[in-house]
Formats: sequence, C-alpha cells, structure tokens
Amino acid sequence: MTNSYVLSLIALMTLAFGLETLADLLNLTRLNDPLPSEFQEIFDQPKYNRALAYQKEKTYFGLIQGVLGFTFTLGFLFLGGFGILDRWVVSQGFNPGLNGIAYFAVLLGLKLILSLPFSLYDTFVLEEKYGFNRTTSGIFIGDLVKAVLLSVILGIPVYLGIAYFFEKAGVYGWLIAWFAFTLFQILLMYLAPAVIMPLFNKFTPLPESPAKDAILAYAKKQNFRLNGIYTMDSSKRSTKSNAFFTGFGKFRRLVLFDSLLEKHTPEELVSIFAHEVGHFKKKHILKSMLLGLLPTALLFYAVGWVLGNEDLFNAFAMTGPSVYGGLIFVSLFFGPVSEFLGILTQFLSRKYEFEADEFSVATYGRPESMISALKKLSADNLSHLTPHPLKVLLEYTHPPILERIRALKERL
Repeated sequence: MTNSYVLSLIALMTLAFGLETLADLLNLTRLNDPLPSEFQEIFDQPKYNRALAYQKEKTYFGLIQGVLGFTFTLGFLFLGGFGILDRWVVSQGFNPGLNGIAYFAVLLGLKLILSLPFSLYDTFVLEEKYGFNRTTSGIFIGDLVKAVLLSVILGIPVYLGIAYFFEKAGVYGWLIAWFAFTLFQILLMYLAPAVIMPLFNKFTPLPESPAKDAILAYAKKQNFRLNGIYTMDSSKRSTKSNAFFTGFGKFRRLVLFDSLLEKHTPEELVSIFAHEVGHFKKKHILKSMLLGLLPTALLFYAVGWVLGNEDLFNAFAMTGPSVYGGLIFVSLFFGPVSEFLGILTQFLSRKYEFEADEFSVATYGRPESMISALKKLSADNLSHLTPHPLKVLLEYTHPPILERIRALKERL
C-alpha cells in the first residue's frame, strides 16, 4: 500500500508528530529551572519540586501515549484497515447512510477502547498521586456512558445531514453542508449550558455573599448583561480550579468552580470576572468564532473535492467514493495541517489573554488582585511556570503565568 497519497499522509503525520515530540522533550529541559522570584511567597521549595515532578510525569505519560497512538495509526494504514473496514460495512447490505454510521461507530469504538486505559491511568493513578483526583469509579463510568450516548444522539443526525447535502446538492453540497454544520454549532452553544452540561455537573446559583455583591456591582458598572452567577460542583472530580462563561446575550452566565470560591478573595474573583468580561468587550469570542469558520469551510470543500477523486479511495483500498470515506481522509490529512494552522490561532489567543488582563486592570483597577489570583491558580494546579518557547508556540492558548504576571506588574 505504498502510493503517493498514503506516503504523503504518513509524511505529514510524521512531521507533526515529530514537532510535538520535540516540543515535549525541550519542555522537559525546563523542569530543572529554579523557582522564579515572583512565586517565592506562594511556592515553598517542596511544593515547587512537587509541581516539577507532576509536570515531568504528565509529559512522559503524554509521550508514551503519543508514540503508541502514532504507531497504531501507522499500523492501521499499512495493514489497509480503512479499506478492510469499508468492505466489511458494504458487505452488510446497509443503505449508504447506515454504512457511514457503522463505519464511524467501529472507528470510534476502537478509539475508545485504545484510549480507555490511558484515561483510567491518568485519572486514578497520576492525578490521584498528586492529590487532584476526586472522581469515583461510578462518576467515571457515568461520564463515559453519557459521553457515548451524546455522541450517538448528536452525531448520527449531524452525519446524516452532511451526507444528504453532499449526495443531493451537487457541486454546492460542501457549501450547504458547511452552512448547516455552522448553524448546528451555534445552536449547540445555546443548548449546551441548559441541556448538556447539567448532565455532568450540578449548577447552583451563587448564594448571597460579598463575592457575589462585588461581581454584580462590577457587571453593573460595565453595563455587562449577566443572566446569573452559578457554582459548579467540579470538586467531585478534581481539586483544580477555574471559571468560565456559558451562553450568549441574555442567556450569558458566569460559572465558578466550587473549589475556586474556597481559595480566592472577592477581589480576586472580580479580577477573574473582569478578565472574562474583557474577552466579550473586545469581541475576542466573536473574532475566534469567525476565524474558526475558515478551517471548517476548507475541510468541507476538501471533502467535496475528495468525493470526485476516485484515485484517493483506490489508494486506501476502499470500495468506492463515499461521504464517510471523504470525511475520514480529509480529517487524516487535515489533522497534521491543523497543527501548523494552530500556531496562528494560538498566537492570537495568547494575545487576547494579555488584552483581557489589561482590560481587567484598566476597569477594576486592582492589578495586585489579578496577580495573586493567577499565582494561586498556578500553585493549586501545579502549573509549569517556565515552559519552553516551542511548547508555548505550538500548544499554549494562554501565555505562561509568569509572562502574564510580569506584564501586570508593569501596571502597578
């Protein structure tokens, strides 16, 4: 099975995998750096050593997982797995729609089986060792079952809709399919907070407190519309902390991890909230959404092109062109390409984070609160304080905490 298409795919995959691996190996060299002076009042040396050990184990674990995943994918390609599965699906006598569902079901089932041991180890061994894990076996199994059911409930209609447009709309099938998929994504943004997220976590209105009063006072001052402030029972799974917005417009809610409330002052919580408001005020969310439309448009266009290229299907020993085959092949080729496109999107994301920090300081006027909040988050999550620049370039959506703190200190 050595033809130009397969060799090109392997070359792309190897390049992307090699770059990711290099970034991880270089990142390991930064785990011997001394404790930065900015963190000496919140990290003692034993805790810093623990953070370094945690990051080292996470990196080695990721390297092992990456190597095995890459090896399996190469083996599947060389053994003609995509063609074998296609011939088996077609032999069952299903209609084209069911062929695609069966094809994806087998591939996703294989992925689940292969990833499950890693997920179990990460949750119950690695995270447990460093005191983060609070997930019980019941919660783990429940989450897994819910995730699979959601994939079925949402995935089947989405695939059938995409397949219908490609098969019935001719040369404009890719454009109509892309437009319909974009509408579905927007709908999901509204449905997720109300329907999907409550399946996994309990959301409770934040009780009256100084923190709530301070957040609402800031929101009113900024004329920022907020549907409510909620706490999420994240501590039933992990001790790690975070905060985020859900919904848009009048449905917009602030969600605080319950572990965040336990460890941060009202001033720190308002600083975090102001940072998130900054993303909305500066239209970072909208810009990111619009930028994200381009890769999906290219992906759907590529599927349309692939469906007219029978040689590609022959290269992978498929029985003939199919929408599910087109989606698979484009995803395989697009995966490594997206790694390089991600350099741009992640650069913009890091830029937006700096801008949101500046907005928080400019409107709330407490850079010291934002700094202390960032320090606590990094200490509680055992963050890597001095990551290698290549790792940051390829993977970081947020600037390293140390860079953010030094930028904020300039505002003091």
